[in-house]
Amino acid sequence: MTHEPTPDGASETIPAADPTPPAPQGWQAFRRQQGPVRIIAPDELRRWIAYEDDRLLVIDKPGDVVCHPSKDGPWSSLVGATREYTGRETMHLVFRLDRETSGIVVLAKDPPMASRLQKAMQRRHVAKAYLAVLTGDLREPRTVDQPLGDDEASPVVIKTCVRADGQASVTHFTPLAHGGGFTLVRVVTDTGRKHQIRAHAQWLGYPMVGDKIYGPDERLYLEFVRTGWTPALAEKLLLARQALHCAEIDLRPAGLPHVFVAPMPADLRGFCAGRGIATG
Repeated sequence: MTHEPTPDGASETIPAADPTPPAPQGWQAFRRQQGPVRIIAPDELRRWIAYEDDRLLVIDKPGDVVCHPSKDGPWSSLVGATREYTGRETMHLVFRLDRETSGIVVLAKDPPMASRLQKAMQRRHVAKAYLAVLTGDLREPRTVDQPLGDDEASPVVIKTCVRADGQASVTHFTPLAHGGGFTLVRVVTDTGRKHQIRAHAQWLGYPMVGDKIYGPDERLYLEFVRTGWTPALAEKLLLARQALHCAEIDLRPAGLPHVFVAPMPADLRGFCAGRGIATG
């Protein structure tokens, strides 16, 4: 799993290791492939399209789809599938998400639009909002203004942590509903650091449901890359992926007349419904 310069990270497919290696640790775990590759069907991709015109393609991505091209063919990643769908040699991934994060992904069909949106991102002229389910009862809005950097003490090489010499990072958590010892929150970030929302949620003391790295025990991530998803992991993590969803991207600050919205997906709605958390 690799990372991206966004609050929630990114992932890609890595060649599988030898079938009989020792239990992976540190960078070895980092290089192991994470579970079976999701092959996207053309009809599926069409159903995921939230908006399309001559210059933009906006996808409501499920929480088990890789964004970046992989070695398993064009239909094994969102970029590859959209190239096949559009017949274009290049699709520019402007707003991407981690494999386990669902929601809005924006791709540009031409370099000028990609450049315009990338510059808007750098200038913070794009408004993004997420929904997340946190462990614990967060009763008041909280802003975390804590610098983030690599967690050099962690056996998980991609982990981020709060550290004094890290990059400035600001995340706003607003509780929306509670139930069963969990809180549905709206999340807005002022910065875009690796795993920002997840790391700040952990620092705040309200880790994200289903988070293999920033949840109850970072070693669960190493177990996952070694064994895949198991009943033992399900018992500890409660959800097969981190409960994070990119619900809205507003391009109006960038001068474009678009606000893209993705409703909460079925797996997160089901988790909330089972705990009496109102989602609508």
